Amino acid sequence: MDARHQPCLDRASRYLSYRPRSEFEVKRYLKQKGFDDSAIAEVLAELREKRLLDDYAFAQFWKENRESFSPRSQAMLRRELRSKGVARQIADEMVVGVNEDGNAYRAAQKRARKLAQADYNVFRSKLASFLRQRGFGYEVIEHTVRRLWQEEVGNA
Repeated sequence: MDARHQPCLDRASRYLSYRPRSEFEVKRYLKQKGFDDSAIAEVLAELREKRLLDDYAFAQFWKENRESFSPRSQAMLRRELRSKGVARQIADEMVVGVNEDGNAYRAAQKRARKLAQADYNVFRSKLASFLRQRGFGYEVIEHTVRRLWQEEVGNA
């Protein structure tokens, strides 16, 4: 690598140290920091070669992180990956097998506990809105709301 590009590599390495990133995110970040296209191209190539930049691995990380900490619908997960510059083919592959019902249930559990004292209409409205913001469809939302209402009422 050209020594002139070392500051660009250092900046990219620091940016990647916080969490995995897509190639698009790293490229955009380096452009914002004022590095020229040739330095960015060389740094991206080196990062790919060292396997520090891999959109497939990034997409896998993003999917697992979302499913563990902030479940989303297939459509929302696909949109997030695409907005991070992940290729359509990789994003489509990542959402195959995402369990919409399971994700909706996990996403809504904590919120449902907070709404346990509410009447059904408030419970349903707030929980449905919460799930809609995470990209879930009507049937998944209705099923999840009914299930959680029964669990909360049954435990009261």
